[in-house]
Formats: sequence, C-alpha cells, structure tokens
Amino acid sequence: MNKIRLSKKLNNSHITFLIIAVVLFWIKTYAAYQIEFNLGIDNNLQKFLLLVNPLSSALFFFGLALLFKKRTKLVMIVMNFLLSFLLYANIAYYRFFNDFITVPVLMQAKTNAGQLGDSALSLMSPWDIFYFADFFILIALALTVFKKVTVTNRKSFKLVLLFAITTFLFNLGLAEKDRPQLLTRSFDRNYLVKYLGAYNFTIYDVIQNIKSSSQRALADSSDITDVENYRKANYAEPNPQYFGKAKGMNVIYVSLESLQTFIIDYKMPDGQEVMPFLHSLTHDKNTFYFDNFYHQTGQGKTSDAEFLMENSLYPMAQGAVFVNKAQNTYQAMPAILKGQGYTSAVFHGNQKTFWNRNVIYKAFGYDQFFDSEYYNMSDENTKNYGLKDKPFFKESMPLLKSLKQPFYTKFISLSNHFPFGMDPGDTEFPVGDYGDSVVNQYFQSAHYLDEAIKQFFDDLKASGLYDNTVVVMYGDHYGISENHNEAMTKVLGVDEITPAINAKLQRVPLFIHVPGVKGGIQSQVGGEVDVRPTVLHLLGIDTKDYMEFGSDLLSKQHRNWALFRNGDFVSSNVIQVKDKCYSAKTEELLENPEACKDISEKVNTELQMSDEIVYKDLLRFYKPEGYTPINPDDYDYLGPNEKKGNKATEDNH
Repeated sequence: MNKIRLSKKLNNSHITFLIIAVVLFWIKTYAAYQIEFNLGIDNNLQKFLLLVNPLSSALFFFGLALLFKKRTKLVMIVMNFLLSFLLYANIAYYRFFNDFITVPVLMQAKTNAGQLGDSALSLMSPWDIFYFADFFILIALALTVFKKVTVTNRKSFKLVLLFAITTFLFNLGLAEKDRPQLLTRSFDRNYLVKYLGAYNFTIYDVIQNIKSSSQRALADSSDITDVENYRKANYAEPNPQYFGKAKGMNVIYVSLESLQTFIIDYKMPDGQEVMPFLHSLTHDKNTFYFDNFYHQTGQGKTSDAEFLMENSLYPMAQGAVFVNKAQNTYQAMPAILKGQGYTSAVFHGNQKTFWNRNVIYKAFGYDQFFDSEYYNMSDENTKNYGLKDKPFFKESMPLLKSLKQPFYTKFISLSNHFPFGMDPGDTEFPVGDYGDSVVNQYFQSAHYLDEAIKQFFDDLKASGLYDNTVVVMYGDHYGISENHNEAMTKVLGVDEITPAINAKLQRVPLFIHVPGVKGGIQSQVGGEVDVRPTVLHLLGIDTKDYMEFGSDLLSKQHRNWALFRNGDFVSSNVIQVKDKCYSAKTEELLENPEACKDISEKVNTELQMSDEIVYKDLLRFYKPEGYTPINPDDYDYLGPNEKKGNKATEDNH
C-alpha cells in the first residue's frame, strides 16, 4: 500500500515542480511588465490581460518538458533560462529603444556583432539578476526537494497543453474585444505585447517573418498597379519657384547622429549655446531650415533613416531593410542621379559590414564606399561605433576632393551616439545637470558634433566646393528615449512629458543649403520620406514616375502631416498617439477622436502600400521612364591598398 502511495506521489511531483516553475515565472514576468515597460494600460480589462497573458506562454513552454520523461526537470530549467534570457533581452533593448526585440533584430545583432558593447553595458544594472532568480530557485529545488522525482507521463502533457491553449484563446478573445483586428491591423508592437504578452508576441513575430519570406515568391507584376495608382493620385507637383534651381550642383548628405530639434537653439543655464553653429545656419540666407520635421525610423534606426532619405519608402515594421531586404531591387538616389552624370560615394568611419552597408549600397548604386580602412582608426580617434566626428570630417576632405564632379555623397557621423559620454580633451563644453547621466552627456556630445560640422563647412569653403554644393543635413532619429522623460521635464521646463509632447520630441533638424537660393525657416510638417522628392526637384528632376511616398516639402501641394512607423502621426492640427487624438496646438486630448480618423486612414494605407513594395520586392517589376536599372554585381568596394577599378567606377570616370 505504501509503495502505491509513493508511486502516485512520484507521478504527481513533476506536476508540482511544473506549477512552481510556472508560478515563479509568471510573477517575474508580470513584475517586469510593471517595472520595465510602458505599455499604456488604459482600463481594467487591459490590466487583467497584462496579468493573465504570461500564463499561457509559461504553461505551454514548461509543459513541453513533460514529453521528456526522465529529463523533465532539466528541460524545465533549460526552458526557464531561455525564456528568462528572452525577457531580459527585451528589457535591455526596451530601456533605450522603447521597443521589443524581433527576429529581424536578432539577425541585425549578428550582422553588427562586436559594435554594440558600450551601449549594451550601459543599459544593464546589478539588480537585473532578479530576472534570473527563479532559474536559480528551480536548480536548488531540483537538487534537494525534487531530487528523486524522475517519473512523468504524456497524459499530464495533454492536460497542460489543453489548459495553455484554453488560456490563450480566452486571452485573445478578450484582447479582440478591446482592440478589434489586433493581429491584422496593428503596426505597434506595444499593443501586441500589452494584449498577448512578450512570449506570445515572439511566436507571432516568427510566424510573420515566415509569411513575409514567402511574399516575394508569390508576387507578380500586377501587384504594382494599386501602388502606382495611389502614387499618381497623391503626387505633389514641384514648386516652379525652386524647381531646377540647384541643377548640376554637387550634393552632400550629412547624417547627424541622434540629433533632436529641441537642442538646436538650446542654452545651458549659464547661457552657453549647445549648438551655436547649427543655430546660426537656421538664419542663413541660403539655407532652408525645417523646424517641424520628424524622423520616421523603425528598428533599423540610422539605417532606416538612410533608407527613407534615399528611397522615399518607409522602413520595415520589424527589423531593418538594410539587413533583411538587401537583395531587393531599389531605385535610390545614387542610381537616379547616375543617369544625370553624377558619381556617388559614402563616407563612414566604421566597418563596411556594419548594418550590411557593403551589400545594400550596391543595390542603391553607390560607386564608392570609404569605410574605416580609409581612416586613421587609432584609439584616440575612435569612440563607440567608430571614428570621432572631427577626424572623420577632416580626413574625408582629400577623398571628397578626389571625386569627379558633379557628385552625390553621404557622410555618416558617429560621435553623438548613445550613451553620449565624451573622452577627456574632446571638448571643453560642460555636461548638463538634470539628474540623468545620459541626458547630461547628450549636451556635451551634441556640442562636439556642432564643432565638427563647423569645421566641415570651413573646409568645404576652403576647398572651393562650397559655392557649387547642396548640403543636406538631417537628424537621423531620436537620441533621448522616453525612458528619460523625468529628466526631460527639467530640460524643457514642463511639469510632465505628455503623449503629444513626446510625439513632438521626435522632431529632428533638417537643413538644405542651396547656394544662390533664398532659404528661410520652414514650419510645414514633414518627415524623412519627403526629402528625396524635395532635393530631386531642386536638382530639376521630376519624380512623378518614381514609386515613392514622399511629398516635396517646398511644393504648394505638400501634405501637412508625417507618420510614424507604428501608425501614429503628427499634423498641423492633430496628433495621434496609440489611437488617441490630441490637439497639435494645445497638446490636450480631444473629446472627439474622429478628428484624427481621416489622416489615420491615409497613414494605414500608405504604410500598407510601402510594405507591399518592400516585402514583395515590387520594384523589380517597374521601370520609370528614362531610368537605367542598377546591377549590384557591377560594384565592388575595395580598400585603399587593393586594386582600384570596377565596372561602375570605370563607366563614370
């Protein structure tokens, strides 16, 4: 009789171990939701779903261990570690990006390995060991209380699996009630995690990536028709006052790393201007300065900004085009200008493989890529992601002057990058005093960037290039995320950072300097997608036949709104954040959400259209009139000591 009872006890103890594992993991995950993530919980149903959604994932994954009979405990412990690692990876990633890790992001991490050390370490805390506490508890229990438990059965697995599925369907049903069509119309990962949980989101993400991989294979030339019709219906005619005013001039793009608009005219408490040179350019007679201009990047950040600026298409909702869609057909700025006799080059003080640039630049049609091999990458010259800005711009000048004119070039600055700390001797400008080291250092780092840009402009003037060169400078994405809003209230002098204020903080500067053309401060709402048609029209190249979603910022028909990759938007009258509608003027929540409906529908349509092009690689089926397609195989970015000359370079020299 005692043997039978002992046998039953052993048979049931693996369930006890499972319950302990599930409960501990459930509590930990819910605590992480509350402590680490800002998911925008608005009502009691959402609070309940946030509590429930880790349960189905925990039951499912830990329940799988019941299939392994004598190794049930070991598999549960391994599963706990893997899920804990995923949770912690999301926590660290969210601390800076306010976003969740996706499968494409993991691919980016592989591509950019070795470049992220300082930034990653700055996001970690000793207290983070808490997120692995249940892992160590399970090990201790397995070696003591449950040491002799080795028996399991498949019946238990079926019951746990049934409970997991039932819990998930219950969760999904309530989520759909609060957010209809959650899985089909949401561009915002925050929604998916809020309603379904971080682990279920990962499963959803994997499924979506498998689906997107098959989209290209199933696409055909008829899929471009709807996009073409939409494009023609929303084309903004060039402004005759500016069309062709820069015809034949050189073009230089400068990516201003992590630079936000609020800092352009900011003064420290002692009266020192943070960016005196860029601030002076806002009043330069030949410079268009756009003070209501927004970044539109997704998870690809700087690379997304490049993609937007040169293709006038939106980035991917998950991952980065540079990594995940590098083999697509594109009709980018370098390729378009090649038909006008331009040579092209990129200058970047980092490895050419970072963000897969050495591959996708070939698809864009860049003739040359001057990467870290062309620069003095000494310890005193480098920081964070590569060469510091001052030596970068200084050492780039001989390379720039060697190019055949007219040229189209891009410079990617690096110094003003999170976590923004400067080396001793780089600048005498003081750090801020706002109770947050990241925010404090941002002012010092931005000042160093300002000094580097002034040096670059002085060198352009000395070289003789300045008077025949259009210089386009843009902030690529935000530098300070909303995780630092407490300090930002002190910076901005406000009581709190409301959703509308946070949306406005996504403004980044845009300068377009055109020699001989009267500029001025421009306050129309625009985004990075709008820059390509603006610059091409200044160069006298009409964009009506190109598949792009930008609206010429200088056109009289320019639309006065800009969308974000998650489906939110800003306009001159209203701002939409997480399905809530705010006044752009008062920044207060509007009682009538219908005020945002018209633009919201346009935003969703435009994102879907752009995704059609990118995911299905539709530009392979479309050739604009007068455009010569690019063959990436014609390009080979050789180092300074390698044999010079490739087909693309030879054809243009």
